[in-house]
Amino acid sequence: MSDSGLSKTIYLIRHGETEYNRRGVVQGSGIDADLNELGYAQAAAFYEAYHDVPFDKIYTSALRRTVQSVQAFIDAGIPHERHEGLNEISWGLREGKVPNYADDEYYLDLIQAWRAGETDRATEGGESPQQVCDRQQPVIDVMLSRPAEQTILVAMHGRAIRILLTLLLNQPLARMDEFEHRNLCLYVLRYEYDARRFLLERANDTRHLQPLAV
Repeated sequence: MSDSGLSKTIYLIRHGETEYNRRGVVQGSGIDADLNELGYAQAAAFYEAYHDVPFDKIYTSALRRTVQSVQAFIDAGIPHERHEGLNEISWGLREGKVPNYADDEYYLDLIQAWRAGETDRATEGGESPQQVCDRQQPVIDVMLSRPAEQTILVAMHGRAIRILLTLLLNQPLARMDEFEHRNLCLYVLRYEYDARRFLLERANDTRHLQPLAV
């Protein structure tokens, strides 16, 4: 079968808000928090805006907050898979802690190092961006091996999304912070099978959240 003209559209979202997000506390992959009231409202607003999209499959991380963000689509009967490879980066020893001054300095130094190209540098007791990228690649390979799934919904996490977008768009990992995000934002990408490339169609789109604005 020829790949000529064959494409896959990926709707990529970050999970809705949790209490940890609201309080500015790092969750990473070690804190499996639920959405808070606003997070559930964001999920409902996203479903209201996109429930008519003919999604063939839903992919989420193994963490509850991503599943809860797309639960309405799952309840509507769309097939769903969880993949640990889509989990948030592990922030190691600082997960679940309210950041103090020393933590803030640590994060600033770490992120500056990543921006300088030191993407093999891991968080203390956790992962490096390169390690996250390496575990994401097999999940992407699975998605692309299923061309019959022409439109898919993928729910993930902030830092993990930044890393994934550099991977998909063939950008250096050091540029990951160029991809902005907020809770329940949407990126849309299209993969062209014949050209073997991803095209970015929408970035950090939050128009579906406008009904929640007061």
